[in-house]
Amino acid sequence: MEHLQAYRAAGGGKHRANKLFGTNLLSRRLLTTAAVLFVASIANSESKAQVGPFAPMAGTWSGGGTAILDDGSTERIRCRAKYAPIGPTMEMSLTCASDAYKFNLAANVKAEGSAISGSWSEASRNISGSLLGRGGGGNFEVVASAAGFNANIALRTSGSKQTVTIRADSQFRGANISMSR
Repeated sequence: MEHLQAYRAAGGGKHRANKLFGTNLLSRRLLTTAAVLFVASIANSESKAQVGPFAPMAGTWSGGGTAILDDGSTERIRCRAKYAPIGPTMEMSLTCASDAYKFNLAANVKAEGSAISGSWSEASRNISGSLLGRGGGGNFEVVASAAGFNANIALRTSGSKQTVTIRADSQFRGANISMSR
């Protein structure tokens, strides 16, 4: 019994195992708090990166629709879009394909107020040009122009749904696309 009293007196009246357990518990709590704060700061920084007129479009979208060809025939298409907004600018790509048809549209755009400008390219036809239009909040109407080609493009975004309507004056007359993320 004297041995136990001497041991407790040397440890300040506490058993050594209890002291370690309390320290481990405190360490766990501190680590848990640090982890929660770290995750919250990442989430906060990601939401700040998604500020601007293109923010509602951010991410990867997929869906389908129809392509309208110059003879008036239509083909069912499958589409995938990627939007990468950074403040008032955005890089985007839209790839659509059917069994016999494919287009790869890429664009870099910038918003100044409600005015939109930028450049675009279509890889499978090796054509590129400029974009001009208006919009904000994920809803835009732009004209894509190049030598011998003009197309009106309307993008409408509402939550996790998006529609893209393209009307052109060439072999490819247009497309109606519905996508979701």
